[in-house]
Amino acid sequence: MARTVMKIPPSLCLKCRGGSMLCGLSYCPIQVKLTMKSVSTKLTGNSFSGSSPPGIFVGRYGYPNIKLYPSAPPEHGDTGSYENPHEWLNMPMEQFLSMRLSMARGSVSVKVSDAVSPDRLYQEIQAMALSGKSVDVEMDFEKQLSGGDAILDEHVPPMGPSAPIKKIEIGNSAPKRSVDRVHSDTDMKAMDAMDYLYKSGIDVYEISKILSVGAIGEGKARKAVPTRWSITAADKNVSDLLVDKVKDLPQIDKYYAYVRKTPGNLFMGILVPWVWIYEWGEAWFPGSTWNQWSTDSFVEIDHEDYNGRKTYPDIGGCYYSTRLSVAEKFLEMGRSGGAITWREIYPGFNLPVGVWYVRENMRQLFNVKPEVFDTLEDAVAYITQFMLVDPPRWKEKSYVIPSLKYNNLWRFM
Repeated sequence: MARTVMKIPPSLCLKCRGGSMLCGLSYCPIQVKLTMKSVSTKLTGNSFSGSSPPGIFVGRYGYPNIKLYPSAPPEHGDTGSYENPHEWLNMPMEQFLSMRLSMARGSVSVKVSDAVSPDRLYQEIQAMALSGKSVDVEMDFEKQLSGGDAILDEHVPPMGPSAPIKKIEIGNSAPKRSVDRVHSDTDMKAMDAMDYLYKSGIDVYEISKILSVGAIGEGKARKAVPTRWSITAADKNVSDLLVDKVKDLPQIDKYYAYVRKTPGNLFMGILVPWVWIYEWGEAWFPGSTWNQWSTDSFVEIDHEDYNGRKTYPDIGGCYYSTRLSVAEKFLEMGRSGGAITWREIYPGFNLPVGVWYVRENMRQLFNVKPEVFDTLEDAVAYITQFMLVDPPRWKEKSYVIPSLKYNNLWRFM
């Protein structure tokens, strides 16, 4: 179990009792610990039984020799909420953490190229991952589950303990028609498959899972893709397709400002009347996940202009998950434009929970009614009311603000 660097006085816990988060954390570590203790009694021994949501994690260490981790909680029936980011967003953080960390994982060693001609076990794991409903799973392990193998990562949702599989029995699965079609079509390129799935109503979270087990793409080119990479690949490739469509739409003629507060976070966005231009910025405060030891907040922004970018953003996968939410909003509006998107992360938000958290919060951000302004200055002034970082620190790092202010059209050539 991950430990926080904060030392919380017992008197504060007695006063709060998990109800007010007086410690400043975005979750109650005591409640998580107690929940995990009760769950751990079901995760002992060398065997396990439950219903997979379905869940699959594909590791990256040792690439191209990697491990597949079919996963399930110690429950039977409909466990879909264990793999549904839309539901996670409305849960208290301690409930989300304890739920996800209760998912046991069995490991199977494969080569990424095994996806071209998978053996029976790999095929069964693929079928489970592609299922549109929960699948019963029974696993016998070579050794006892180890809680030290739980996953807390910036890119992927938390997952519970793991152990090598000695034997696995997977129940009946039933893929959605669109999923079955792209899996069966070995002449369809992976990019085209992702486009087809998204248009068919399959969310990027499911698309990344399908990509990770090597179930799409041209037959001889199919490979298993580590989950950490497949999540970003799905966000990037789908948003690439959407941004291309956005560029052909008429531009908005006002500035739309959005603000969303969550425990430990502030999400901000401004849609601007311009050709496609985009930036994503993060400000990590001392005591937050990636700024544990500094005494000052750290601000970082990555961007792209009309022609996109050639390199992976230093700021990480949240760049593309937010880019996806921006493109989705423009398409919903039937308009094009540019976007300023920023996030402040405050002390106490100190556990990595995955890219999904940014993607779903940004989607929710753009679902609310915006404040509408005639000028960029007024839109920026509106969102700065909510910031804890001094506005000049954001502005000096921004690419979009000076581009609009000085009309630097040469940047797009």
